[in-house]
Amino acid sequence: MTTMSIRTCPLCEATCGLELTIEDGSVKVIRGDKEDVFSHGFICPKGTTLGRLHEDPDRLRAPLIKKNSEFVEVSWDEAIAAAGAGLRAIIDAHGASATAAYVGNPNVHNLAGSLYLRPLLKALGSPNVFSASTVDQMPKHVSCGAMFGSPDLIPVPDIDRTDYLLMLGADPYESNGSLATAPDWPGRMAAIQERGGKIVTVDPRKSKTAKASDEHLFIRPGTDAAWVAALITTVLEAGDVELPDFMIGLADAKEALAGFTAESVAAATTIPAETTRRIAVEFATAPSAVAYGRMGTHTTEYGTLASWLVDLLNAVTGNLDSPGGAMFPMAAIVTPQAAPGGRGFQTGRYRSRVGGHPEVRGEMPSAALVEEIQTPGEGQVRALLVVGGNPARSIPDSERVEAALDQLEFMVAVDVYLTETARHADVVLPPPSVLERSHFDVAFTSLMVRNTANYSPPTFEKPDDHPAEWEILLALTAAIQGNDLPVAHMDEAGAAALLAKALTNPASPAFGTDQVVAWDEVSRFTGPQRILDIRLRTGPYGDGFGTNPDGLSLQKLIDNPHGIDLGPLEPRLPLASNNPDGQVHLAPSEFVADLPRLAAILDTPSTPFVLVGRRQLRSNNSWMHNVEVLVKGKERCTLMMNPADADVLGVDPGGSVTVTSEAGQVDAPVELSEDIMPGVVSLPHGWGHDDPEARLTVAARRPGVNSNVLSNRTDIDPLSGNARLNGIPVELALVSSHRAG
Repeated sequence: MTTMSIRTCPLCEATCGLELTIEDGSVKVIRGDKEDVFSHGFICPKGTTLGRLHEDPDRLRAPLIKKNSEFVEVSWDEAIAAAGAGLRAIIDAHGASATAAYVGNPNVHNLAGSLYLRPLLKALGSPNVFSASTVDQMPKHVSCGAMFGSPDLIPVPDIDRTDYLLMLGADPYESNGSLATAPDWPGRMAAIQERGGKIVTVDPRKSKTAKASDEHLFIRPGTDAAWVAALITTVLEAGDVELPDFMIGLADAKEALAGFTAESVAAATTIPAETTRRIAVEFATAPSAVAYGRMGTHTTEYGTLASWLVDLLNAVTGNLDSPGGAMFPMAAIVTPQAAPGGRGFQTGRYRSRVGGHPEVRGEMPSAALVEEIQTPGEGQVRALLVVGGNPARSIPDSERVEAALDQLEFMVAVDVYLTETARHADVVLPPPSVLERSHFDVAFTSLMVRNTANYSPPTFEKPDDHPAEWEILLALTAAIQGNDLPVAHMDEAGAAALLAKALTNPASPAFGTDQVVAWDEVSRFTGPQRILDIRLRTGPYGDGFGTNPDGLSLQKLIDNPHGIDLGPLEPRLPLASNNPDGQVHLAPSEFVADLPRLAAILDTPSTPFVLVGRRQLRSNNSWMHNVEVLVKGKERCTLMMNPADADVLGVDPGGSVTVTSEAGQVDAPVELSEDIMPGVVSLPHGWGHDDPEARLTVAARRPGVNSNVLSNRTDIDPLSGNARLNGIPVELALVSSHRAG
């Protein structure tokens, strides 16, 4: 029997529509869904592997408990009880601060993780919450929080209408886009050029994205913020800039940035002053333009400053909240606002025990996890809950991370694999496979370059004896709290509270609806589907339980499996501002105060070599390396190096180099390429699958090396707590060479 399943790919931020051909309960073919309203049939190699992930023999099908140092399969009741008892024992003996949680990137790619983690973390009650955000995008959350009042109000490049795209530290040809959700970046970039626009990519490596651009500029890693500051100064020097009244602080920004000129940053960035001035003029005079900075700019010592300055450049050139510029999506599930203004955003409401790091969005820097486990004293972390994460490979100073995980008294992992992290756990709770879950992109609908909404029901029914992921998370919540409430009861209570709050929002189409009537409507669903239905129906496009018959509901998305197009991005300021004064703050004081630290790099001699990461189309952090079709072929975990540097060291292709930083040392095979600037070397992130106790059969055959052995846990951006994964000073030494003689 052959059937078709339409669903959104959950493996990266692009949210591509897929068409799955199912024969006799197995996935036979996966193609791009040509009718998808957003992706129009685009697909990348990762999207073709959902069937292989579902069928992977290494994927865990039952919970595990470690007994006598060996994992054994147990019932779900036993596993949940053991997880709750172990965590409660630490809390009872040492307090909630003796526990910690690490939340991995996969949670933003699935519905249950997006909706049910908050009550779980609240039940744990610990201030020690860590996540992949602080090895990725936290600078953007902090800069947007300070400028716009909300860390989740993030402007994205309106690439479908722009005339000039300036990209820094981004490689969407490989990453499929990040903090800017758009299927088929290559096609969208080509469309810019076809309509006469220009694309400039600034990167220490001439990536595939750079090669497809009209112009590529090499830049010294870690200096992006200084270069963008010089662009802004050049624009402001050229004449008066008129901005809307709700954008305040321009004069303060101009004064603070005055020292960053095209000439003053030239030596540090390696970009000539005349080039900087030309790009500034081109950007400012284009009919529309947008600057977009991503991983290469965020994962540096100055990530928050770089993020702020990118949006400031968009603002001072009239390209913030303007078609073709940087715009704010209107997600289908966002809470509508009746007027500008709100609680605003702040950091540092409390600090970490050991390093004194300020809290950001309720989190501590992931780089600080090790010191919280290894430093004795009151509040020392003794138990860890990891949900969908692999900190043993994903956060800095990895060798010490492994030692710290071994030191824990108790650990629980929620993961579909026994990863390099999960293998340290006492209890492992595996969710169902990706094809046994429903899907809606809670996070990425707020980052889409065109407003759309897609919902995917499960392709396969999960086994009857296997709880859904949301049930696992709620059961664990109850177990930590020590209550015996049924999961269904807890879920109903949470959904009812959400509904009651939504019906009292004057800006919602459902405002004033009788709660009993509304509850009857949403009660056809359970779990995350019910929560999603509430948020859709009370959101900006919602049906309001009948007040807007053509509006959205979960049933409407089910009836439209290829998605619903909600239209292009539209200006949202000042209404969207969540600052208490309802304005946009162009020169937040904490950013201005940090500029002297950035200015210091203009006079600091550069080190001989610096290390950067790189994205790869067939990878997503450490996720995708256990799928044979994605890792076969030539070695991809290589140290990319310019031939001129290799010649000095006496190494050629096939040789190996020892890379040493303050944090550690690795030996890596060399890949020579003119595409990387001299003085810079590159290793991809997420490899190092050499742990014999992990159960990743395919990954173990091609382990690669772990670049995070080289990143220093003490080297973070002070404004956001984000780790420095790019621009790491390193020393190189020849291990071996294939040269004759």
